[in-house]
Amino acid sequence: MGLFDNAVPGGNITKPLMIALGALLVGKMLSGRSEEAAAPQAPAPTPAGTDASADGGLLGGLGGLLDKLKNAGHGNVADSWVGTGQNQPINPGDLGSALGPSVIREIAQRAGMNEQELLQQLSTALPGIVDKLTPNGQIPQHHQVASAFNS
Repeated sequence: MGLFDNAVPGGNITKPLMIALGALLVGKMLSGRSEEAAAPQAPAPTPAGTDASADGGLLGGLGGLLDKLKNAGHGNVADSWVGTGQNQPINPGDLGSALGPSVIREIAQRAGMNEQELLQQLSTALPGIVDKLTPNGQIPQHHQVASAFNS
């Protein structure tokens, strides 16, 4: 996986988890089907009622994800992922509350996972993934995040 090799404890980023992360952070690159997942140019359908940007995933990209966490009272945790210090963990339930049930449902459907398993895996993976995407404490542009997922 290149950039994400050491991002997740155990180093194992499964395809469903990559689909979930892509739906959350990149949006147009993944839909959950292998043919379309291999063709990142094909936009995934955006469900009505979500605030997805054209290329920023269901929450408007990495910045949108971090804003959701901050607005839900997890700013210190999110900041630890972006900063250069130790990454703080997030509880799966807290992550689910921050993202909201409709976003969790959509990501779980795209990844072909149940919602509890999705939250468990995302809560484990997100601290390392966000840390890898923000090596200098700066939020990258949408195209930089998409490029990291396509490599």
